[in-house]
Amino acid sequence: MHFEGPNMGSLFTDLWRGTMRCDATDDKDSWDWAVFRDKTVWMDHGASVAACAQYLPGSFDRPPRNPAEKINTYYKAWEFILWLWGLGPGLLYGILPDKYWQNFCKFVRGVRIMSQHSLTFEDIQEAHRCFCEWEYEFECIYYQRRADRIHFVRPCAHQGNHLATEGFRSGPSACYAQWTMERVIGMLGMEIRQPSNPFSNLTFLAIRRCQINALKVMIPDLEPPDNLLPNHSVNLGGGYVLLRARDRYNYHPSEAESRVISEFLDAPVPKFKRWARLRLPNGQVARCAWKETLKPVEKVRMARNVKLAIKADDINDNENDGELEYHDDEIYRFVTVAMVSVYSRPDPELLQKSMQTVWSCKYHGDEALQLVSAKSIQSVVAMIPHRPKLQSGVVEDRFFLLEKPGLGLVTVDEEVEDEADGDE
Repeated sequence: MHFEGPNMGSLFTDLWRGTMRCDATDDKDSWDWAVFRDKTVWMDHGASVAACAQYLPGSFDRPPRNPAEKINTYYKAWEFILWLWGLGPGLLYGILPDKYWQNFCKFVRGVRIMSQHSLTFEDIQEAHRCFCEWEYEFECIYYQRRADRIHFVRPCAHQGNHLATEGFRSGPSACYAQWTMERVIGMLGMEIRQPSNPFSNLTFLAIRRCQINALKVMIPDLEPPDNLLPNHSVNLGGGYVLLRARDRYNYHPSEAESRVISEFLDAPVPKFKRWARLRLPNGQVARCAWKETLKPVEKVRMARNVKLAIKADDINDNENDGELEYHDDEIYRFVTVAMVSVYSRPDPELLQKSMQTVWSCKYHGDEALQLVSAKSIQSVVAMIPHRPKLQSGVVEDRFFLLEKPGLGLVTVDEEVEDEADGDE
C-alpha cells in the first residue's frame, strides 16, 4: 500500500521535480531527469492527470486529483497508484528522457505483475527480473555511485526485490498487504464496546470473527446473500446480469450495425431491444455507449470500454479491447451478444519499448463493429486518449489501456441502482 503509494511515489516525484536535497558538490542543472523543475511542464502534466478522471470507470474508485495542485494536500495512496503506475507510463512518454522513462516502465511492470490476484512461477520470475534491472539502472542513472547522491536511494527502493521473492513464500500481496490489515483493524476497532481492557476485548473479537468466518465457509447458507439481482434484471448465469435501462420499443439499428447482425445470423435483422448495462462476475458494471453518450462528457465516469476473452479467429487482427455499443438478448433468445467497436492492436514498438506497460491503440468506430458473446467480457477498463510520437515519427491521436490496479485482489462491490422505465 504505502510502498506502491506515497513511498515510491514521493521518490520519483521528488527526483523529477528536483526537490531532492542537493549537496554543494552537486548541481541541479546536471539533473537531466528533473523535467518538472519547469513549472509549466509540471502544471501541464497535472492538468493532464486531472483530465483523465472522466475516462476512469466508477469501479476504479477515486480518480487522481491534479498532483501539481494537490500533491501536498492529503494525496491518497490510491491516487498515487492510479497516477504513477496506471496513467504514468502513457502520460510521461515524451516528457521524461527515454532512459529514465524506460527505467520507470520496468518498475511499473513489476508492480503490475505483483498486484495480480494469482501468480505463476513465470510471473514471479518476470517481476523479479524487472525489479532487479530497475534497481541496478536506477543506481546507475540517478545515484551514479556518487557519495553526494546516496540519499537518492531510499530504503523503499530495495523493497521491490523482496516483494517478488516473497511471492514464493507468501503468495499475492492480497494476503499481507496493508490494505487488508488496516481494514481488519478498523472493523475490529469499531466492534469494541468496553473501554476497559481494550486489548483483551480486541483479542476476543478477533477470535470470534475467525470462528464466524469459518462457519460461513463451511455452511454458506448461514448468511444468505442480499438482493443481488435488482428489479427487472436478467440473470445470464456465471455471474453475468443484464441491468436496466432497456429499450421500451424495438430498436432499429444503423446500416453498419444491420450489416454486422446480418452477417452474424446469416439472416435478415430481427426485432430486438437493447440493454444498457451488464454486471460482470467481478462486480464491475459495463455501460453502453448509447446511454453514456446522452450525458455531458464531464458528468460521466466512462465504463463502456471492456476487455474481451475470445479466440483470435473471432476478431480481426487478434484485437481484444472494445467499446460497448449495446447488449441484445432477443436476437434468438438463446444467445446474449454485445456489439463492440474493436480497438486496433497496440503499437508493437511502443509496447516493447515500454515493457508492455503502454498498450497504445487506435479507435475505428463503426468500421470495426463486431458481435461477441456477452460472457466473453472479462472486465471494464479505461482507454485514455493521448497523442504520442511513435517510433516511425508519426504523431496521431490514440488511446492507451489502463486496467484497474489489483482488480483481481478484491471483488468490486459497485452500487447498482434501478433505472426507471421512464429513463429508457
